[in-house]
Amino acid sequence: MVFGLYFIDYLVILVYFAGIGWIGWWTKRMVKSSDDFFMGNRRFGKFLMIMQGFGVGTHTDQPVSVSGAAYTGGLSGIWFQWLWMFITPFYWLIAPIYRRLRYVTMSDFFEERFGKSMSILYTISGMLFFCMYIGLMLKGTGLTIEGITHGNLSEEFVIILTTLMFLFYGLAGGLIAAAFTDAIQGIFILILSFLLIPFAIKALGGMATVHETLPDEMFKLFSNNEITGFFVLMVVINGLFGITVQPHHMAIGGSGKTEIACRSGWTYGNFIKRFATMGWVFLGVFAAVLYPGLVFAEREQAFGILAGNLLPAGFVGLMVASLIAAVMSSCDAFMIHGSALYTRNVYKSYRKPDASQKQLLRTGRLASLAIVAGGLIFAFIFPSVIDGLKILWKFTAYLGVAFWFGIIWKKSNRYGAWASVVVMILASVYTEYVLDWSLPKQILAYLPLGIFTMWLVSLLTRPEPKEKLRQFYTLLDTPVGKESELRAQDVEIKLEGISEGKPKESRRPWFLPGKGTEEESDGLILVDLLSLGKKFSWKRYRVDIIGFAVASLIVGLLLSLLIFLARLGA
Repeated sequence: MVFGLYFIDYLVILVYFAGIGWIGWWTKRMVKSSDDFFMGNRRFGKFLMIMQGFGVGTHTDQPVSVSGAAYTGGLSGIWFQWLWMFITPFYWLIAPIYRRLRYVTMSDFFEERFGKSMSILYTISGMLFFCMYIGLMLKGTGLTIEGITHGNLSEEFVIILTTLMFLFYGLAGGLIAAAFTDAIQGIFILILSFLLIPFAIKALGGMATVHETLPDEMFKLFSNNEITGFFVLMVVINGLFGITVQPHHMAIGGSGKTEIACRSGWTYGNFIKRFATMGWVFLGVFAAVLYPGLVFAEREQAFGILAGNLLPAGFVGLMVASLIAAVMSSCDAFMIHGSALYTRNVYKSYRKPDASQKQLLRTGRLASLAIVAGGLIFAFIFPSVIDGLKILWKFTAYLGVAFWFGIIWKKSNRYGAWASVVVMILASVYTEYVLDWSLPKQILAYLPLGIFTMWLVSLLTRPEPKEKLRQFYTLLDTPVGKESELRAQDVEIKLEGISEGKPKESRRPWFLPGKGTEEESDGLILVDLLSLGKKFSWKRYRVDIIGFAVASLIVGLLLSLLIFLARLGA
């Protein structure tokens, strides 16, 4: 045994690294422009979009935070990731918005809808977001592998090694490499989620032991302290605003070649993640029985301790490879999306507007290195994974109010957007550092204030230019595959890519019966929300309605499954 691992463990890890590195080098030949590097030229079908949605949205900080919270609070710890559960059906409605806008970055959205000053604010915020999240993911990986190897591989060593690996194939193949590796790493992440469970149950002697050892409070979906029903309600509402402006979602929701591919990828990729989360929460509960005594500050080591003590040689290597897969599948994409923000919205907009594709590609790769360097800094300064998550939840919500108003209400403007951001930040800082309020109470203060400020200031100030609004809403009203209509109306398309509309003979998703016409199912409920009374028809919005209903049903089924599993052995 060397550094806490056997030879066969190193062999498994080496084979994995070699395979992923080869994919990155192989996909390099597909990257001929910055459009390929940043958005894969919108070439991805349903499968790659689903695996990209799952892989990029799933990383090592998540099993670490969920199992750590479950170690002390029981099943309620699942809400550190399931706070997005009730929001997932909305992904079906939001994804086509990203795709129809034909933008490359979320900063493009803020520039086209609210002007250059908001674009600059978002670019800075987005790059900071990526640095913070990469740091958070690297820290989660380092903590866990350090626990698996009983401290023989330090957190710092693991962070640096993982960073070098995803830099290699991410810089070579861009988003194309990220999408292909996500498809493979998605399988590894599922292995990560469920590999430990049979070993843990065997060590426990069955589920009955768990119920006999732990109090009933550990098997409830809400706790009386850290994760109350009020906590869950407020972070879910906050998440519905924050999720829309996470900077990587312009690619996660918009790099598919059809609207259905984008809808399916973001929605169902994340439903796979919701299912995997159940494995993480039960592992935290099992660790509370098998290894009691960890203090609150040590609870995030629970996952790694389980893996290091229960898995046999070879399987430990597979677990380490799965952990690295989880963080690499997200870090590579975050690195690329962060570099897109700088390259397109700073370098091209202000430093070199006439830059060639070769210059943009080189700048994108250099910016990727800077984003990762920032991530390394955050990896070493975050006190814990859960603390980092709470910071990010608030951070994204500040701009989420402007996003929703920008889509739904044509009168919203840059003055309202700026005012809402400033008011929300001030309210958040005051309630946390002066009043010492809990996170849910902070959300209850800053979110209504931000919404009211956005509405009032927009109402009292000058509207956005009519031509800008015309172009923006014409994009939203024009389905993918009809780019010729946009060109005829002199509407700018930032990146058309490989855009495919619905087949003429059957313009419908797979789950809808019958054949449609060219005009059916083109409406988007969220875009037309304030005018539904005039525009509503079943044919116009049936894709939105049925897709949202199916996704809501899946939410109910997953909740029912969790409750059923929690009662086993009781």
